[in-house]
Amino acid sequence: MMVNVSAAMFLLLGCNHLLAMELHDHILEKQGSQVKKRLSLQSTAEIQSCLVSSGDVGCGMFQCFNNNSCEIQGLHHICLTLLHNAGRYNSQGKSYVKDALRCVALGLRQRFSCVSRRCSAVKEMVFSLQRECYSTHNLCLAVQDHLDTMGNLVQFQLMFPAGPYVELMNFLLKCGDKIRSWVGQRLRGQCEQHWGALCSTFTNICPLGQSDAPGLPTSPAPSIPRPVTPTDPLQQPTRENASLQELIKGNQRRKPVRNRAATNDYSDD
Repeated sequence: MMVNVSAAMFLLLGCNHLLAMELHDHILEKQGSQVKKRLSLQSTAEIQSCLVSSGDVGCGMFQCFNNNSCEIQGLHHICLTLLHNAGRYNSQGKSYVKDALRCVALGLRQRFSCVSRRCSAVKEMVFSLQRECYSTHNLCLAVQDHLDTMGNLVQFQLMFPAGPYVELMNFLLKCGDKIRSWVGQRLRGQCEQHWGALCSTFTNICPLGQSDAPGLPTSPAPSIPRPVTPTDPLQQPTRENASLQELIKGNQRRKPVRNRAATNDYSDD
């Protein structure tokens, strides 16, 4: 009896020790994940100082977000790509692009100091600025009129990890059929260069736009249920029912006149 009690106590102590170790590891893991989900104090101070000292024109202010602990990448590349081909834009296109970039830059300077250090909050601030400024300053029109010079703007490998570049692609995909087709074709081609046939599989399952190839057959749209009518082919009698009806009609023709009322009952069916 004493042996069993001792064994039980030993087992209980061992379980308690194991649970304590697991709890300690869980706390450390949680603390580590919390650190990764926030901008470090050093990154926050560096970004704030960079935003204040950068000029309003050019891409310097976007460079402030390079190599931060929240991995918010892509703003600087977007700015450089848009301005690199500025010499080929018409006057209206230049105005659209410069105004959109300046809007984002000034918004970053004004809003960064007011936002939480949580990575999710910082990212949402950046993404909302992109959507607001791109839409307000007609970036869709600038891209639509200069597709031949905007090729470098669509880069499949820059979409990982998801960030400002993905937000830009999502914005462009809503700019109309012409731009959506252009973006979709470039992303599909670059994806196939990296992942091969896997991208073609995704394309067949989730096409980026059926308007890209109007001549190709597409899956029919789901049919809406329609009311059943007496002439509906689905309501035609089966072979067994048709034979039964023929048999009934034959019996009706052979019945004497005194049973005419019964015959009329069948004919009404």
